[in-house]
Amino acid sequence: MPKIRLTKSFNFEMAHALWNYDGLCKNIHGHSYIFYVTVIGEPITDEKNPKLGMVMDFGELKRIVNTEIVDKLDHALVINKKAPMPNIESIKQMYDRFYTTNYQPTCENMISEFAELISAKLPENIKLHSLKLHETANSFAEWYASDNIE
Repeated sequence: MPKIRLTKSFNFEMAHALWNYDGLCKNIHGHSYIFYVTVIGEPITDEKNPKLGMVMDFGELKRIVNTEIVDKLDHALVINKKAPMPNIESIKQMYDRFYTTNYQPTCENMISEFAELISAKLPENIKLHSLKLHETANSFAEWYASDNIE
């Protein structure tokens, strides 16, 4: 049976700031992220299976990515936990979605974490093939499973 790749795209808005950075991105700013998720597997051949002919239901892939990433980060502010924190208590209504990370929230580090989160939730017969995270229209990071085999 042939291996087939499926790709689904996602959009979310997120703000971040880069702690200890020497450029403009040290300031809180936002991006309109476009996130591409590609999985690989073999189409189902069991005629009794309602997913006959599918590698994976696109709806299931959407549920996984939205639950693990998009629903949490859309319209959120993400900052490295080492950064000085604003007095959030005084303006709490503006920080309902405020996350600190153990890493610098760059496109590169976020895509690496996304790979771990998605891989852990995929069905056993489906593998994560690649991810592409556009931070701007012409700047993006890519993650490939083949580059991360240890």
